[in-house]
Amino acid sequence: FNKISGNNPSSVIKLNASGSNRIYYRLSNETISVIGVKGESITENKAFIALARHFTAKKLPTPQILAYTDDYQYYIQEDLGDLSLFDYMKNGIKTSVFSKEEKNILFKTIELLPTIQYKGAKKLDFSVCYPQAEFDKNTVLWDLNYFKYCFLKPTGIDFSETDLEKDFQQMAIDLLKEKSDTFLYRDFQSRNVMIKDGNPFFIDFQGGRKGP
Repeated sequence: FNKISGNNPSSVIKLNASGSNRIYYRLSNETISVIGVKGESITENKAFIALARHFTAKKLPTPQILAYTDDYQYYIQEDLGDLSLFDYMKNGIKTSVFSKEEKNILFKTIELLPTIQYKGAKKLDFSVCYPQAEFDKNTVLWDLNYFKYCFLKPTGIDFSETDLEKDFQQMAIDLLKEKSDTFLYRDFQSRNVMIKDGNPFFIDFQGGRKGP
């Protein structure tokens, strides 16, 4: 922080934990505010840093990496504020009536997704992706089983596991039928989109890889 701003931070605030083992801090002084991150998984940190730097070079709306330690355990990224797309949409979600402003920000967000998928993939070294370079059948089945055990079973809905497994296997085949030189974001959801100055920015893309 001192190298970036010329001074030590006058404020260090620990932010609410996300769904990972990363710890976030807002570091600031009178001239700058940034996000400091401590991540336990070095390979995951390396993936995020490499992808973020690549996306920044492509002028895509992702946080800029400002500094990182030699061991990749700590890094500093651009501060995109506290307003996620999920928070921005709370009233519409609650009432099922979405305002013009809420619809516009949704359109902006969805319109940017193909840009990340196609432009973000150009000249990207997919070997930096974590934990593997490309989406495969095992990954599809892991995600589908996550749906089964973390959503379907807790609802108590009666279903045939045999039929569901057949559907899962067929879905994996269909998804991977055609190869595509695109970046699969994989965790594209409203809590991973930050709204800054009326525009969406994307975070938590370190699980992305080559895929449909």
